[in-house]
Amino acid sequence: MQQALMGEMIGSDFFRGDPLHCARELVGCELIWGRCGGVVVETEAYNAIGDEACHCFVRPSTRAFVERNQAGAAYIYLNYGVHWMLNVLVKGKENGFVLIRALEPTRGIALMKKRRGIDDERQLCSGPGKLTQALDITMRHHEMNLCANERFCFRKPAESVEVVADRRIGIRVSAYLPWRFTFRNNQHVSVRPKL
Repeated sequence: MQQALMGEMIGSDFFRGDPLHCARELVGCELIWGRCGGVVVETEAYNAIGDEACHCFVRPSTRAFVERNQAGAAYIYLNYGVHWMLNVLVKGKENGFVLIRALEPTRGIALMKKRRGIDDERQLCSGPGKLTQALDITMRHHEMNLCANERFCFRKPAESVEVVADRRIGIRVSAYLPWRFTFRNNQHVSVRPKL
């Protein structure tokens, strides 16, 4: 997929639904991050209520984040002290997060290769830690409004894509829920879904 033809910037209304709907609908959208970007090919939904895998279940600081921020805010955290993770706050019918798990690079590819120290485009953003390294996403972006600046936002896809639902990966609790969404047959996902 070459540089994608995308529609308008996604506004905060989009993130006032529920996490599952947002996670599914973000697949096929383009994430713009400064000079870089890519088509979202993999997401996971996390629900603030009743989902043991969601940070809200065990972290008062995450519940406070939800209270003080608007829908569409970036929730960044360091996973196991190694990789930054990019999530988007969903705050509406049900509160929660969408974890951006993988992108198909579309712009700024040379810069992403330099940041990652690799040449294989399929490995640039094929995982949540890889994509934050490729895009240079860190804690300095925590609480950034991703619906207010065209340099850091999501753009609607020009056409619909086929999405596959599968179990979330890399978690120990509530792992049975089919809340991971991938762009069907895309080579840039972190782990192929079990169909």
